[in-house]
Amino acid sequence: MKVVVLGAGVIGVSTAHYLRSAGHEVVVVDRQPGAGLETSFANAGEISPGYASPWAGPGIPLKAMRWLAMRHAPLIVRPKFDISMLRWLSAMLRNCTEARYAINKSRMVRLAEFSRDELISLRADLGIQYDQRTQGTLQLFRTRKQLDASGKDVAVLRAYGVPFELLDRDDCVRAEPGLAASRHQFEGGLGLPNDETGDCHLFTVRLTERLRTEGVDFRFSTTVEALEMSGNEIAAVRTDRGRITADAYVLALGSYSVALARPLGIQIPVYPVKGYSITVPVTDQSRAPTSTILDETYKIAITRLGDRIRVGGMAEISGFDTTLPKRREATLLHSLHDLFPGASAALHTGFWSGLRPMTPDGPPIIGRTRLSNLFLNTGHGTLGWTMACGSAAVMAAIIGGQEPPIDITGLELDRYGR
Repeated sequence: MKVVVLGAGVIGVSTAHYLRSAGHEVVVVDRQPGAGLETSFANAGEISPGYASPWAGPGIPLKAMRWLAMRHAPLIVRPKFDISMLRWLSAMLRNCTEARYAINKSRMVRLAEFSRDELISLRADLGIQYDQRTQGTLQLFRTRKQLDASGKDVAVLRAYGVPFELLDRDDCVRAEPGLAASRHQFEGGLGLPNDETGDCHLFTVRLTERLRTEGVDFRFSTTVEALEMSGNEIAAVRTDRGRITADAYVLALGSYSVALARPLGIQIPVYPVKGYSITVPVTDQSRAPTSTILDETYKIAITRLGDRIRVGGMAEISGFDTTLPKRREATLLHSLHDLFPGASAALHTGFWSGLRPMTPDGPPIIGRTRLSNLFLNTGHGTLGWTMACGSAAVMAAIIGGQEPPIDITGLELDRYGR
């Protein structure tokens, strides 16, 4: 079977790998000159199944109001007359209940745990190196209230057999010695020993290089203009370099999947939520993180990538804006220097922003559409790197007419009743 994958981020390239491994002829199309140059380029770097959680949760509406007054706010909303934004926000608010949070988190953890295991297998099979580390994640709670509220997450982790450790202040410093200088800034943490870290862009590039040697056709610098429909199926992809035909088509364009699907009568409830990151060199090994720390107060991840530190996070709801306000950079630097003072004395920060494709409930959208040969692999939000390999394995099984390797209840588009 010939399959066209639209999108060469970590989701699209991983999908291409699993399709090629299943024996399909694969074409990957992307407007950028290379792989992983948009949302996958400089994300926070953590592969965190245990931290897989929806942004829509109990208490978020009240927290959002308080965050508006914070200098270093983890959530920024830029209101404007945008019907898509308003619908997405309304749907997100409907998911801010204890019951919905538990359901959505369980769906996300199920996929994320499977995905981490798939990544381990892929790495062993192909020998790809991408500054990976397997030393776990530490979710750091600055307040007693945050520590006490972790109970609902722990319940889901326990239900799915995900290893975890509740840590006091001394335990956190033992896990991450670089925190010794800031031990007064936090109360405790949640350790997730099976989590990993790695450079998502480097992984995507190296997997692309491998796939090229296996015959996967990558068509970079090619803009997708439309999907041409015939009857109940896609007939071709129209690009600025001509039409491409295939037996099946996978939309893995993140937030940009929505605009391509809309003319076909397919509504994808995904909205771009902007995230930021900086990348700095390590200048003092003894003060630097060894793995990933998740700063719960600012919703920021601080990750060790080889001899660099990647600091990424926050959520800004502002449409497709990719500008780089200095105040967002200041928030990232504040979290880094507050927790790891002296780890990096560098001035250059490699400031970056990316548009995360987020669903209002949290889990991504993977599976069929009402068109017989059009499939979706999008909506991974902040967890595209965490869920990439698992989502790709599920996608390849569905396209091949096989039983998915995990239960995909609640991951398909029809959960929205459309």
